Amino acid sequence: MPRLALYALIVCVLSVAAAVVSFVEGSWLGIVWVLLAGLSSNMAWYYLKRARAQKSLTH
Repeated sequence: MPRLALYALIVCVLSVAAAVVSFVEGSWLGIVWVLLAGLSSNMAWYYLKRARAQKSLTH
């Protein structure tokens, strides 16, 4: 797994956890965490697909 994809996945998991905690405490700030989770999830998919494409080009 590419390093940037792994970092983005870690950010995604942490932001989902932060969103859950925010919503449990009754804070609407959790919406920002959900948006960050979506963004980092898309980044992780992008880096994974890019790595697969580069790997298929080199072989």
